[in-house]
Amino acid sequence: MRIDFIMVNRTLVVILEGELDHHTCVEIRQTVDREYQKKRAKNLLFDFASINFMDSSGIGMLMGRYRSVAICGGEVGLFNVSPEAERILAMSGIHKLMRTYTSKEEAIQALA
Repeated sequence: MRIDFIMVNRTLVVILEGELDHHTCVEIRQTVDREYQKKRAKNLLFDFASINFMDSSGIGMLMGRYRSVAICGGEVGLFNVSPEAERILAMSGIHKLMRTYTSKEEAIQALA
């Protein structure tokens, strides 16, 4: 699993690469939380372009980040979601909590 970050205004963009499963979610959670606090971000955006697998642990990680960000008055969004990941996200009902965007630009504009 590889994690990169880009800060745009008050939105932290999280670029994930690899698998989002029970083996990687603890590291992702800790790394994202640390960077979110360090950068004093308001919103979180997850780039799913390089995610090649996601299971229910990934849903749990996203929901946990949603709770943390919502407490701070921010929003969480997703973009570049593959059809396979979208199927899992739709079944989980996570779209009631966070939106999926088609591009980083669209997502950043919507959260600005």
